[in-house]
Amino acid sequence: FGPSGKAPRKSRESSWDQLIIDAGQRSLCARQCGSCGMLFAPGVPEDRLQHLWHHRRLRQALTHAGWKQERVVAEFWDGRILLILPEDPKYALRKAEEVLAIVDSELGFPQHSRLSPAQHSRAFPAHSRVYLFVSAGQCVLGCLVAQPISQAFRVLPEPGLAPLPDSQEPRHGRDSRDPRDSQGDSGCDS
Repeated sequence: FGPSGKAPRKSRESSWDQLIIDAGQRSLCARQCGSCGMLFAPGVPEDRLQHLWHHRRLRQALTHAGWKQERVVAEFWDGRILLILPEDPKYALRKAEEVLAIVDSELGFPQHSRLSPAQHSRAFPAHSRVYLFVSAGQCVLGCLVAQPISQAFRVLPEPGLAPLPDSQEPRHGRDSRDPRDSQGDSGCDS
């Protein structure tokens, strides 16, 4: 009954929306998948579909059955390290791109298609190398992208080297002192 003491009127248009009451059912609680790590609610159909799509994409990208001409850098009792170069066949580049897309996603980088023709040369610069660690169970467990650089900046000076003149020393933040020289001083103004 409403504040006037009368029963509320029923709408002439009936609603066909199905409502869910969460009374502590296990299927409505959020769970984390043990193999892909996604947090989802198994009782919600949209969550189940999203998890299924994510799970399949991860399994497809991280499964590596092997190629005829693999460039094996090193072999261990629990797997091997493969090297992929920009001039390798398309299937090798595609596998590297799939793994890099997963890595980018896990690190929080924006999603984009790395294999579009315009971006292909940017994704694999001329002298870059991609190393994949493939376990004995044919699963990619590690990825390293190495690119040569032409310029670098020292973050912390090495002990025993003469300091650079102030005009050449790069400034990082508001204070460029070596944190190892502070001996307990936090560097904060109080």
